[in-house]
Amino acid sequence: MKTDLQLKHDVLDELEWEPSVNAAEIGVAVKGGIVTLTGTMAHLPEKWEAERAAQCVIGVKAVANELEINLPGGSKRTDADIARSAVNALEADIRVLRDRIKVMVEHGWVTLAGEVEWYYQRRAAQEIVHALLGVKGVNNVIMSTPKATPVVVRDKIEAALKRSSDVDAHGIKVETHDGKVILHGKTSASVKSSQ
Repeated sequence: MKTDLQLKHDVLDELEWEPSVNAAEIGVAVKGGIVTLTGTMAHLPEKWEAERAAQCVIGVKAVANELEINLPGGSKRTDADIARSAVNALEADIRVLRDRIKVMVEHGWVTLAGEVEWYYQRRAAQEIVHALLGVKGVNNVIMSTPKATPVVVRDKIEAALKRSSDVDAHGIKVETHDGKVILHGKTSASVKSSQ
């Protein structure tokens, strides 16, 4: 088991190794295997990359990411500015059902709530807002509740298998049971070359 001092050195080395992070701007403290990152960054993605780099070090139990984002020009965006930008960005993206997502902002942290039909819509909303200037983080509590029944999903899978030139669908049986779709059988799949 590594000591806190060994972990600190390993985290510092990993931050130096990560090309998307300016390691000179990051302070590292370790206590009981918990790493605390401090300092200021120019961009939010750099903050998350620093956190990811620290998390991948063997022996790190948790990471407290206290890195601050220093916005260009020293200007700070108000929560109202961030909320307005978030709403506008969500409305501009066709993947997101804008009338189903509510945005709340507190001290630069955005909370997304509501209900969408597909998980990709939930994820898209988070990605859209996460990239906005001034956003410190996103708490995504959007629920994804698919409206498709297992029978509809089964039918769509069967149709997709029949359309596919890569799969011999005749040997595959698609069933539904307790809300699950189960595929049984054997197939001979051909591999297309990508030249």
